[in-house]
Amino acid sequence: MAASVSKVIVGSQVWLEDPEVAWVDGHVSEISDDQKLTVVLSTGKQVVVTNASAVHAKDPEFPENGVDDMTRLAYLHEPGVLQNLKSRYHHDQIYTYTGSILIAVNPFKRLPHLYTTDVMADYKQALFGELSPHPYAIAHTAYRQMVNQEISQSILVSGESGAGKTESTKNLMQYLAFMGGRPSSEGKRSVEQQVLESNPVLEAFGNAKTVRNNNSSRFGKFVEIQFNESGTITGAAIRTYLLERSRVCQVSDPERNYHCFYMLCAAPPEESEKYKVGNPRKFHYLNQSNFYELNGVDESKEYLATKKAMDVVGISSDDQDAIFRVVAAILHLGNIEFTKGSEPDSSQPKDDQSRFHLETAAELFM
Repeated sequence: MAASVSKVIVGSQVWLEDPEVAWVDGHVSEISDDQKLTVVLSTGKQVVVTNASAVHAKDPEFPENGVDDMTRLAYLHEPGVLQNLKSRYHHDQIYTYTGSILIAVNPFKRLPHLYTTDVMADYKQALFGELSPHPYAIAHTAYRQMVNQEISQSILVSGESGAGKTESTKNLMQYLAFMGGRPSSEGKRSVEQQVLESNPVLEAFGNAKTVRNNNSSRFGKFVEIQFNESGTITGAAIRTYLLERSRVCQVSDPERNYHCFYMLCAAPPEESEKYKVGNPRKFHYLNQSNFYELNGVDESKEYLATKKAMDVVGISSDDQDAIFRVVAAILHLGNIEFTKGSEPDSSQPKDDQSRFHLETAAELFM
């Protein structure tokens, strides 16, 4: 995709690689006899380019707001793609197509107007490509193909840490629940409600703050939503794999351990006293990092929301108690230190504090 010298003339708009901002644009002001290009950058700087392959053509008619499908770009090279994504990002257009593939750019802020029931209703009536790029359009296409062709469909969500995979997956599940839902029977939660409420449960025990992402999934998951011949949700199965277990006992600053530990420490007093937890700063598995609180997140409310979600997906109160007993016991295990015992090859708790945490862990594990 690099512009050849023969195609570049004085006045041509081009892109040049830049170590700080990736790519910077400019125009060719001079071409010497030995084919060296003098380029005046938009920053005002002037550079001489000896290798023509380093120059990429820039579209002089590129629209200010970019294009919603990048197959329509005049130049489908890296600077052209990045310019398009950046232009759309500045207008809160965080979704862009490349053919039938949806590209998402994390806005690092809430955009609730993009995910209302009215928006879902709009995509329900539209063909693919008629409306702005959106996860709902991908989900709608998959749903329609499943119903019309009676063949199972798969949607792959991939990307680097912090790209928005977790949120995009929730958006897809939200739309499929919207399309395949049915009224819940008296006193019972519908299947689609249970499917959606599985997300906060999985996130509590499988997500953590990393350097680049406050809610990073530290595991992989395969979500299977089952429909009958009329397109109504009848069941679901979620398979999880590759959980990052090392994070439980070793956390790097400024990351955090799994959300569930901080939620339990912030639980209502009667619950935190029951599990003998409290200030997260006193636990070794949490205080290896100096980062304890997430902006805009109330851990106490998250704890109650997680318990409510566990109710919805069918986890009994006894099982919930057992789960949080294990979570609390793990925290206490991290605070046990041993010293050499009186017998050969024996050990004993280092002090009264270690003995307290050992006895508490044993009590919680029953």
